[in-house]
Amino acid sequence: MADYKGVMVYGESTDGKLAAITTELLGCGRKLADDLGQELYAVILGSDINGLAQEAIAFGADKVFTVDDPLLKDYQSDSYTPVMEKVVKEVMPEIILLGQTSLGRDLAPRLAFRLDTAVSMDCIDLSIDPESKLMLQTRSVYGGNAQATFTSESSPQIATVRAKTMSSMERDDSRKGEIITIEAGLDPSAIRTKVLEKVIEEVEGIKIEDAEVVVAGGRGIGSEEGFKQLGELAKILNGAVGASRPPCDNGWISDSSQVGLTGKIVSPNVYIAVAVSGASQHMSGCSGSKNIIAINRDPDANIFKASHYGVVGDWKKILPAFTSKVKELLDK
Repeated sequence: MADYKGVMVYGESTDGKLAAITTELLGCGRKLADDLGQELYAVILGSDINGLAQEAIAFGADKVFTVDDPLLKDYQSDSYTPVMEKVVKEVMPEIILLGQTSLGRDLAPRLAFRLDTAVSMDCIDLSIDPESKLMLQTRSVYGGNAQATFTSESSPQIATVRAKTMSSMERDDSRKGEIITIEAGLDPSAIRTKVLEKVIEEVEGIKIEDAEVVVAGGRGIGSEEGFKQLGELAKILNGAVGASRPPCDNGWISDSSQVGLTGKIVSPNVYIAVAVSGASQHMSGCSGSKNIIAINRDPDANIFKASHYGVVGDWKKILPAFTSKVKELLDK
């Protein structure tokens, strides 16, 4: 492992800016690099990515490696995997961090295979063991009912990180860093797929994965009308509405609002679970929430085992009173 040095963050972008997950990874990577006494790198792949490198430096990177090529305009496994492999073999980082995003979930295991190393997916905490100097990789297991910490003695150590489990550094545009350009060296004939069309999902209000407050409903809500009441509370709190799987299956709310093992993974500051039983499949999608508030008429519901605050009772009586009180307090 002596030949490997530094912590590398894979940088994703959205609308010409670094994605939130990238700034979170840079904040986490900065701490890991400092604990190791090493540098923090960022690598950015794409087409016309001018400006992203300096932004990565402002959020904590010491060096930024950029690969700008028209063939990298859209993410494709056939193009991004070999380029990332090339960058890693040139830079030789000890640790590589990617987001637990659609891109990260696809790229990380492919990259690990090419580098003959291991990868820990969907980590919720990362730190450095003071004795071995290995990265301690903590992730949820058994459907979110427990947590396990892993280490890997193969190099480089690779992990994907769940969104909103790490904190970004304050942006500092006065920070100085080095920007290094690397040629992609891609063979167009090796890219076997082509992006024909992109369809952007229209979402009213805040995306559930970006919301600081999520008001989620379960089977006990009973109807589409019930979810409109949840929407009222979410709007007051500038949040988003979520759901367990049964309401989505019943058509009471869009599938894009599903939270859980087969839905979205969210980590808001406040997660209000209304008439949600707390099945492990659902909890795996919201267990990273900072504060879970449960409303359920069943005192033995599993949701109370995971919640920080709980109210036992009929949500149809509790929610209107709670919504009214919240509105009153915010209007003061």
